[in-house]
Amino acid sequence: MILRFELAPADNTRLARVCGSLDVHLREIEAALGVKLSRRDAEFRVDGPKAAAERARSLMEALYERARRPLPAETLQLALVEAKAPAPAEGGPAADDALVLRTRRADLSARTPRQHQYLQQILSHDITLGLGPAGTGKTFLAVACAVDALERSTVQRIILTRPAVEAGERLGFLPGDLTQKVDPYLRPLYDALYDLLGFDRVTKAFEKGQLEVAPLAFMRGRTLNHAFVILDEAQNTTPEQMKMFLTRIGFGSRCVVTGDTSQIDLPRGVQSGLIDAEHVLAKVKGIAMTRFTSADVVRHPLVARIVEAYEARAKREAREA
Repeated sequence: MILRFELAPADNTRLARVCGSLDVHLREIEAALGVKLSRRDAEFRVDGPKAAAERARSLMEALYERARRPLPAETLQLALVEAKAPAPAEGGPAADDALVLRTRRADLSARTPRQHQYLQQILSHDITLGLGPAGTGKTFLAVACAVDALERSTVQRIILTRPAVEAGERLGFLPGDLTQKVDPYLRPLYDALYDLLGFDRVTKAFEKGQLEVAPLAFMRGRTLNHAFVILDEAQNTTPEQMKMFLTRIGFGSRCVVTGDTSQIDLPRGVQSGLIDAEHVLAKVKGIAMTRFTSADVVRHPLVARIVEAYEARAKREAREA
């Protein structure tokens, strides 16, 4: 199908921002949507399957509207992720704006259908498991839901935890007090909090006891009432640790467990608690699971292709075994 359209009103500055230097943005849109784009000034021609051509036109028009200001690289990449995502199933959620989270990020929303499903499951279940590759927003969206719950006074505090397992390196004994020793392992959680609440709010929340960040080993023996608890990097737990953590949940609490089973840093021969929980808890009522794929990656487009390459190798090795 050949589709022709024009971007209006005419504005050479906006047009240059949409097309990019030497039309590099057009080439990225072609690669992402499987179409052929050509143009003469503000008049465009799209050659490709009907659905893809329509998506390309809608994407170009949306980018042109945003191009009143310079377009950051991440704006184009996130727009491409949304454009490639399949349309919501009939009878399913019509739009992401049905989920409004109270955070400092006014533009925060689900970018793919699975992210939308993930948010809905977190808001409607006491325990949610988010499994999938890097860059799919598992941790960030979970922290966003935790911040939203705190802002709405649904919970009294947020507790963030992860196992202190080194990623294939032996760092030795780290200097400093306990907080300084575990900070390197918990840094991604801090980064998400700073982005969603701001540095000053995070600092005050820690002082008031509304925020707690701790290694998983410190969860034993506790009962966590009226809290939003997030276990990150759960693929590096053992089955015993996972059971211990999940049984800490008390009244009025909500729990999210995130992890990527393709990046396990446990010693060889030690079973991952996340893989074990995925099977053990599959049919437990009240527990939801979202399984992300490379199609949900919202980082640099190379990340999705890297994930796909490793997944393809794993499948080949499984067939040959």
